[in-house]
Amino acid sequence: MKRGIAVFASAAALMAFTYFVAGKWAIHHTTLAMADILRGDRDVTVEVSVRRDREIQSMAEMIDLPVVILSHGNTVKHTEYSFLTNTFAARGYLVVSIQHDLSTDDPMVTKAGEEYVGRRSQYNRGIANILFTIERLKQLYPNADYRHLTLVGHSNGGDISMYFAKLHPELVKKVVTLDNLRVPFVTDGRVKILSFRSRDPQFKPDPGVVPDDETCAKAGIQVVKTEFQHNDLSDRGSDQVKGFIEGAVHDFLNELGEDDSPFNLPRLGKPRPTIDQLAAAVPER
Repeated sequence: MKRGIAVFASAAALMAFTYFVAGKWAIHHTTLAMADILRGDRDVTVEVSVRRDREIQSMAEMIDLPVVILSHGNTVKHTEYSFLTNTFAARGYLVVSIQHDLSTDDPMVTKAGEEYVGRRSQYNRGIANILFTIERLKQLYPNADYRHLTLVGHSNGGDISMYFAKLHPELVKKVVTLDNLRVPFVTDGRVKILSFRSRDPQFKPDPGVVPDDETCAKAGIQVVKTEFQHNDLSDRGSDQVKGFIEGAVHDFLNELGEDDSPFNLPRLGKPRPTIDQLAAAVPER
């Protein structure tokens, strides 16, 4: 097991170096502060990340950039998912991370017994943010594919992503969630889904959210059960946790074979360690 962990650590270190180079030289990060006049000039701040060579090709009308919309979890900022932003941007995606919650918003309250525990208004607000952002981005990045979105979300952001896919399936191609808890998965098979699940006793999915194994197999849904804590599925997690998620995302995208990736995760001739191996390497709290 120690050898497996060592191999994983070497791969993670090499990945970290790769993404340091990519972030410093190859990936262009831009912050956009916008206001939606149709919603009382609501502030919508986004971080846009794109590989420079792909951005230039898009501007020259040589390609249409695939688009990732990333939605943060409750109390986590939209900028706290840089490991995922870099993973997708390095593979050639236009990555758009949206700040959904504002300090002026009412606090999120759980209302047991209500649909989605009373959080439909937050989901609708998130969907409005996504649609508004897409319309503005069409002006800045006209040569991008906004009709085959990849949605990525953590916790409440994962629920926003899944709810968007439920309401606008014609715009969504892939969904990656990190421990969404309220909105049931789309199971008609039209959307490719990868979902990471924590083993956090304080964060349990509502009944019916995660499909059973048979439904997942029929719909092509990949569920990755981990030993991680709920809030570790962000930049707050350890390098081991983030490295494991990055590797699984790479595998998921490699299987689909639809993007351009000069920064593939090196395997060093060894398979990625199992969840049990990784859990043994993560220090207890």
